[in-house]
Amino acid sequence: QVQLRESGGGFVHTGDALTLSCAASTNGYAMGWFRQAPGKEREFVATAAWVGTGTTVGDSVKDRFTISRDHAKNTIFLRMNDLKPEDTAVYYCAAGRYTTSPQGYKYWGQGTQVTVSS
Repeated sequence: QVQLRESGGGFVHTGDALTLSCAASTNGYAMGWFRQAPGKEREFVATAAWVGTGTTVGDSVKDRFTISRDHAKNTIFLRMNDLKPEDTAVYYCAAGRYTTSPQGYKYWGQGTQVTVSS
């Protein structure tokens, strides 16, 4: 069982930046971020491979969001710049295969709320 601990969510204003962190209890898995807004399906945001430095960022945020990984600390970071109200969602950290599909992730964090006010 992999435990995921997310942090960094909060309330910000349009144009602000925020960094989310997710620490895993063990290594060996790709780690990624998904988000889910009320009434919407869970959406892929970004993922980082366990082997090497491969990353993938979703098309809807790739010009504003960056994912990075500290392998030594089993931690990933999601840097979110120029936040918009439509970025408001619960952001979930996940561990599993290196894929953009949520079905590829076996372990999930409890989620952290990001609210962007206009």
